[in-house]
Parts: sequence; structure tokens; C-alpha cells
Amino acid sequence: MLKLYGFPLSNYHNKVKLALLEKNIPFEEVIVPMGGGIDVEGRSPLRKVPYIETEDGFLCESQAILDYLEARWPTPALIPSDAWQAAKVRELITFCDLHMELCARQLYPQAFFGATLPEKYIERVKADLKKNLAAFQRLVKFAPYAAGDTFTMADCAVYVSLPLAALASKIVCGEDLVATAGIDWKGYVKLIEQRPTAQKVAADRKADMARAAGAAKDKPAGT
Repeated sequence: MLKLYGFPLSNYHNKVKLALLEKNIPFEEVIVPMGGGIDVEGRSPLRKVPYIETEDGFLCESQAILDYLEARWPTPALIPSDAWQAAKVRELITFCDLHMELCARQLYPQAFFGATLPEKYIERVKADLKKNLAAFQRLVKFAPYAAGDTFTMADCAVYVSLPLAALASKIVCGEDLVATAGIDWKGYVKLIEQRPTAQKVAADRKADMARAAGAAKDKPAGT
């Protein structure tokens, strides 16, 4: 059976998990503690999650994993059969992961992990994120799904990352830059969470958030 390694607080882990659930692929979820905990070198050379274990070996990087799943289990399809439409889905994923989420990720240390970022740094990230969100807004369809009228792997990416960009920008910049860009991310999330697969992902994420909060509260001072 395929094994998915990662943790439910990771949006990229959840991107893969949602695709697995949507495609009805049997899998075992193996929790890798945030920050490591086990040696993953060789399985994931940069020690990042998610990665999967298959009958052929290990594979890392969320989009490479999604493309593998689509080729190995083509039904139900998460990518259009038309070459142009398939390329547009992958274009949207690139904008989501590379230009939107990785830009917003620079705010996560202060938003979620207690760090204090320099004001000049925040202003630079804010300007870049506003520019990238405006570009993303021109590509995304929400008709009603991210790439059009059908749920695709683009939704696996957008659903797990867009709310994080919104929350991080609101906490650090004092403004939900996603909403300011004209993106109704709350309405979109509500739509996607009508799907049992997304409900499962969301419930597991919330449970892991509660577990992490409890562990931090119980941790002795100075350790």
C-alpha cells in the first residue's frame, strides 16, 4: 500500500492527501513530526514533507507526487484530457504554489511561530504578495472551482494554501491581502468543504492544531 509521509498541519501534505482521497487510492498516512524526528535523507533529500513510498521507491515534492498519482491512477481524473486545459490547470498550480504561497510563506515565522520580522522585510514581502495575488486573481476561475466547472488538482493546491496566505497577511500586515485582491477565498473554501474528502482533511488539520497547541502548553519552560 502507498504510504504518505508528513503531518496534517502542512498544506503541501494536505494537497497530496486531498488528491489521494479524491482518487480513492488506498494509502497509509505516516506522521513525521514537525521539524523532523526521523531521518528522511534519501527519501526526501531536503528533509521536507510530503513524500510518498511506493512499490518503486520514494518520491518527494507535492506536484511531482500529484502527477505520479494521475499517471498511475488516471480515474477519476484530476486533470483535463484536453492538452490545453491540462496545461492551464498546471499553470494555475504553479502560480498558487510558487508565486502566491511561497511568497506568503515568508510571513509564517511571525504569523504562526512567534518570530519578529524586520519591518522592511515585511514591507517587501507585502508588496511582492500584492503583485502576485493580483496575477493569481487574473488566472483563477472560481467557476465554481479554481480552474473552471470541474474539481481538479488545482483545487488540491488552492484549497490548502489560499487561506494560509490570507491569515498570515492579516496577522502580520494587518490586512487580508487575499480578500483585498478581490479573491473570495472564504466562499471558495466553503464550497470545497462540502466535499467529504475536504472535510476529512480539515478535521485532521484541526485535530493536529489542537494537539500541537496542547503540547506547547504542557512543555516545561526553558526546554
